[in-house]
Amino acid sequence: MPDSNEPQGAVRKPIDKQALLARYRAERDKRLRDDGNEQYLQLKGQLSHYLDDPYTPRVEREPKTDHVTFAFIGGGFAGLVAGARLKEAGIDDVRIVEKGGGFGGTWYWNRYPGAQCDTASMIYMPLLEETGHMPSEKYAHAPEILEQCERIGRKYGLYDNALFHTEVTGVEWDEARSRWIIRTNRGDEFTADFIGIGNGPLHVPKLPGIPGIESFEGHSFHTSRWDYGYTGGDPKGAPMDKLADKRVAIIGTGATSVQAVPHLARSAKELYVFQRTPSSVDVRANIPIDADWFASVATPGWQQRWLENFTANQAGGSADEDLVQDGWTDLSRRIRAKIGQIPREQLTPQKMLEAFEDSDFEKMEEIRARVDGIVEDHETAQKLKAWYRQLCKRPCFHDQYLQAFNEPGAHLIDTDGKGVEKITETGVVVAGKEYPVDCIIYASGFEVGTEWTRRSGFDLVGKDGLKLSEAWADGMKTKHGLHVHGFPNAFFVQPTQGANLISNIPHNLTDSARTIALVVKTALERGAKEVEVTQEAQDDWVALLLTGPGRMMIGSPDCTPGYYNNEGKDPGPAAKYNVGYPAGASAYFKYIEDWRNSGQFEGLAFR
Repeated sequence: MPDSNEPQGAVRKPIDKQALLARYRAERDKRLRDDGNEQYLQLKGQLSHYLDDPYTPRVEREPKTDHVTFAFIGGGFAGLVAGARLKEAGIDDVRIVEKGGGFGGTWYWNRYPGAQCDTASMIYMPLLEETGHMPSEKYAHAPEILEQCERIGRKYGLYDNALFHTEVTGVEWDEARSRWIIRTNRGDEFTADFIGIGNGPLHVPKLPGIPGIESFEGHSFHTSRWDYGYTGGDPKGAPMDKLADKRVAIIGTGATSVQAVPHLARSAKELYVFQRTPSSVDVRANIPIDADWFASVATPGWQQRWLENFTANQAGGSADEDLVQDGWTDLSRRIRAKIGQIPREQLTPQKMLEAFEDSDFEKMEEIRARVDGIVEDHETAQKLKAWYRQLCKRPCFHDQYLQAFNEPGAHLIDTDGKGVEKITETGVVVAGKEYPVDCIIYASGFEVGTEWTRRSGFDLVGKDGLKLSEAWADGMKTKHGLHVHGFPNAFFVQPTQGANLISNIPHNLTDSARTIALVVKTALERGAKEVEVTQEAQDDWVALLLTGPGRMMIGSPDCTPGYYNNEGKDPGPAAKYNVGYPAGASAYFKYIEDWRNSGQFEGLAFR
C-alpha cells in the first residue's frame, strides 16, 4: 500500500494541530449522549424475529446426556482452531456447541453483499497451511472465509460431535466429579472434563433505539440476517435484482455499511444512507493472489512467519520487511519513522505519544483529502469526512464505498451526529423530514459493551458456587487471558490480558489454541483431573498488566463515541483491566511460546 494518497512531489500543508483537535472535539460533542450502550435495543420479545436464521433450517434431535473430554462453546474461529489443535494433540472427543446452523461464527451470520475481511487473508484466515488453501485475493470475501471454516471442520472431524442451532443456557462445575455440566436450550445436559469459551464479541446483533422502530410496515432486517429472498442476489455477488423498483434505507455507516452500500447503490431504485458519524475509509487496493507467487511463499511454516511479521510491524515489535503491506502496517511505519527522528536524549513517553499523534494527523488528512478526490458532489464529500483519530473507531478500507455516492440513486442523509429521529409506518424521519422507503436495513452492529453474561446467555458457575460475574465484578482477572482462578479446566479464548492484538484477532485465537491443546494433553498424560491457575499467579499477572501504558489512543474518552470507547461513556474502573502484555503483542507471543515450551506451565496447578 502506498504511504500516501498525495501526488508524488506534492507539498504538504502544515497541520494546525490546535484547530484540528478543536474540530475533533466539536464533532465528538455532537454524538455525546447520556444513555451509552442503552441507546441500543436488545433483540427479544417483539424484536426476537430479527435473530431468526435465514440460512439453515433447524433440525430436530434428541437431547444429549453424554460425556465428552472437551466441550467448546462457540463455532467460530476460536472453537475451530481449538478443536483442530486438540485433535492434532490426539484428543478426539471434542464437541463444539454453536447457536448458528453451522461453523463460522461471525462469518456464518454475516453474508451481506460485499462482506469481506479488513485484514489481509494470508494472516486473517486460520490454518491455511494446515488445510492447503490458497486465498483467492488479498482481502477474501465472506463466502471464501466461510468455506475455510467449513474446510477446517471437515479436515479435523469437528462436525461429527457438534451441536448446531444450540444455545448454552448454563455451565456449572461439578466438584464431586471434577467436570463441567453444560445445559442448553435444546434440553441437553451433558458433561465435559474441560471447556473452552469463545463466543466472541460480534455475534449478538443490536438495533438502534429509534422511536417507532416496531411500527414500520415495510420490510426490514439486520445485516447479519440478510434477506436475499427479498433483495434477490446471493452472498457471492449476484445482482440484487428484486430491488430495482425499491426505495431502500440503510441505517448505520460503520464497517458493514461501507461494504454493503456499493452493492445497494447499484441495485436499488433509490438508496438512502442514514449517517450519524462517517467512517474513515482508506485505500484497500485489493488484488487477486497469483498462484505462482503463492507457491514461492508457501514454504513450510509460512503462515506463522507472516503472522509474526505483521505483528512485528506494529507497536511492540520491529521488522526489516513488511510482508503484508496494508493500512495497519502503513500507520505503524509512519509512527516508527516519526519516533526515529526524535534525538535519543529526548526519547520520552510523551515525545513518543506526540509522534504517534502527528502520524495519525497526517494519515487522517490524507483520508479526508481522498474523499474530495472521489465524491463528485461537494456537500456530500464534506459530510463523508471523518473528524477523529483513525483508531477512535474501527478503520475501514474500501475502493467502492465513496464512489457509490456518485450513483444517481444514492443519497447520503447526514444527521449531524444526532441519528434518526423516528421511524413511521412508511419511512424514516430525520430533522423533521420523512423519507418514504419500502425496506429498512439495520447496519447497527453487535453488542460489545454490554455485560458478558448478557451476550453469552449464561453465567459460568465455578468452584464453591462462584459465578464468573462475581469473580469479575470489579473487572476481568485472568492469567494470559485464558485461565481464571476458581474455574478449573476452563479456557477463555479472546485477546484481552494476552497479546491484545486487535488488528488481527485470529492471531490471538490460534496462539491460545496451542496453549489449550498442550495444557489439556499434559493434564491427561499426568492423570490430573483438574488444572487451575493459582490465585497468586493470577494476581501477579494482573499486576504486571497494570504496569503497561493502557489502551493509548485506541477508543480514548476524547474520541467520537462508538464501541471502541464504550459509546463515549466512562466504562468505570473495571476497564483498566482491558489491556494486554505491557511489552506489546510480539513480546507476548514470544513469552507464551517460551512458557509452553518450558513444560513447567508456571502458575498452573495440576491435581
